[in-house]
Amino acid sequence: MEGRRAVRELLAARRRRVRDVWVSETADPDHPLVAEILDLAQEARVPVRQVGRGRLDAEARSEAPQGVLAHAEPLAEVPLERLAPTGGAPPPFLVVVDGVTDPQNLGALLRTADGAGVTGVVLPRHRAVHVTPAVTKAAAGAVEHVPLALVPGVPAALQTLGAAGIWTVGLDGDAERTIFDLELATEPVALVLGAEGSGLSRLARQRCDVLTAIPRLGALGSLNVAAAGAVACYEVARRRLGQGIHPSAPYDR
Repeated sequence: MEGRRAVRELLAARRRRVRDVWVSETADPDHPLVAEILDLAQEARVPVRQVGRGRLDAEARSEAPQGVLAHAEPLAEVPLERLAPTGGAPPPFLVVVDGVTDPQNLGALLRTADGAGVTGVVLPRHRAVHVTPAVTKAAAGAVEHVPLALVPGVPAALQTLGAAGIWTVGLDGDAERTIFDLELATEPVALVLGAEGSGLSRLARQRCDVLTAIPRLGALGSLNVAAAGAVACYEVARRRLGQGIHPSAPYDR
């Protein structure tokens, strides 16, 4: 885990064991996030090592670790079926990511998912970026709060979700309906987002219950996948809040 916000959320969530925290000797101990990291590490009895900036940068796997990194147990995967119960409250609100390869895009999507009350994110095991240090840094700690399911393939996962009673809504720039036309407030729903450039795969598009687009009013032909995901997630969140449906606390989902 790298970056001040990501390490802070790792320590605060206490969902997995943290072996140690490295802080650069050049990091300002009075910076609010650095000070909080040091306090949280002390409370959790996690060793803190002060190292030279060169050594920390050499250990880091992202370009800008912000003078802080931590070594921790891997994230636990959540079975897809755990994300799909339709009898509880609030109803499932999932995001399925079909082949996104840019760590910044996936990190931004995860951060949006946490903010919008998404109850789980589904990621494919193959031909897509996984949860790397660059992803966790871009996600600003959201990986500690949003359950993640890894699946062999997105089309099969969509079939499983459909069988569980979850509406699968694909974002497709050529769709006739827009995301603003859908009534999604009370139904279990999964938003399906395609890869950068190519969009949804053919099989994923076929497995979606409905395809929707985000209206394009300017000169450019499409939105970045992270931006499109933010628009769609918050449209669902807006409708749910309008119906009095509020997300549960993290991991009570």
